Amino acid sequence: MKHFTTLALSGAFALSFGTAQAQTAWDMPTPYGDSVFHTQNIVQFAEDVAAATNGELIITVHSAGSLYAHPEIRDSVRRGLAPIGEILMSQLANEDAVFGVDSVPFLAASYDDAKKLWDASRDEVTARLAEQGLTLLFAVPWPGQSLYLTEEVTALDQMKGVSFRAYNTATERLAQLMGAVPTTVEAGDIPTAFSTSRVAAMITSPSTGVSSQAWDFVSHYIDTQAWLPKNMVFVNTSAFEALSEAQQQALFEASVTAEARGWQMSMAETEEKIAILKENGMQVSTPSEDLAIGLREIGETMANEWKASAGDVGVAILSAYTAR
Repeated sequence: MKHFTTLALSGAFALSFGTAQAQTAWDMPTPYGDSVFHTQNIVQFAEDVAAATNGELIITVHSAGSLYAHPEIRDSVRRGLAPIGEILMSQLANEDAVFGVDSVPFLAASYDDAKKLWDASRDEVTARLAEQGLTLLFAVPWPGQSLYLTEEVTALDQMKGVSFRAYNTATERLAQLMGAVPTTVEAGDIPTAFSTSRVAAMITSPSTGVSSQAWDFVSHYIDTQAWLPKNMVFVNTSAFEALSEAQQQALFEASVTAEARGWQMSMAETEEKIAILKENGMQVSTPSEDLAIGLREIGETMANEWKASAGDVGVAILSAYTAR
């Protein structure tokens, strides 16, 4: 069941007046379904905000792209059609390479490294969102990205010509370097894309694998843990500044809690979801030596490409990351 409001709001937020004080109601579009831990974390975040503001700020979560489709969410918040939203950070990498730093294969392939990379890049991400009239609240990673295939693959040569699901710039480039054919497919469309042969392979988290019931259309899961891409939550800066100082502080404090909780949820999710993939008959393995070598070479290529596209800022981020 998707989260939604029973009354449509005509603007970015509506004010309804009670006997004691005004209530600000925000609609929040998110791209993933209610069973996904990111959505569950955001629902708890909304509850925390409501409690901390004594009901003065109410956030209604519209999950699974039910209010705006994933590619539309950033612009809907920027234009004030929705005051707050969630997207995959690397979805904006085509506009600015900084947004794709967490999707460079094997640059940060563990939670510890992913956290260090986020600490090194957060200020730059925040600054770039601010230029768009957006205020960053928090970001939470997906479990590590791994390969889903319809047959066993032990070398990159086997990927040539295979239709490969892409969901951002990094996965598109990864497919190209593999010799595969990148095909854009949103998370909610994965089962249909496989069943209609639009794609025959993908790299994604065990969370998405389980939520899409990957065992119905693929047989092999290779645990590459290539990178940990993040979802980020941001608010329209004008809508944020319209809040009282107490409400702003409550929103920021709830965001700190949501980020910490979300990272813990993500870590717990990894083992749990891989176990479910096994229980449903998928062959779970680690990469063969040949495949691992080929993937590392692709990772090195993509890291160099990212650094070149990000320029001096990219060099500074990587220097800060390696120094931590």
